Amino acid sequence: MIRCHLSRFMGERKMKIVDVARETGLHRNTITLLYNETATRIDLETIDQLCRLFRCGVGDLFEYVADGGKS
Repeated sequence: MIRCHLSRFMGERKMKIVDVARETGLHRNTITLLYNETATRIDLETIDQLCRLFRCGVGDLFEYVADGGKS
């Protein structure tokens, strides 16, 4: 499973979804799905915008977590 650390980044900077939307130009729904880790797909442009905003790498924003051997 892929974990998204957007909520942690936003919490550390005391940002709301609307703040991220304003800074990146991304749709609020996209940010909400990533924040709640319910997104099923994500555009590369979205990843690029979030990494620019938080000055982080893709590996900082997303993490692969083994799901206990499930296929």
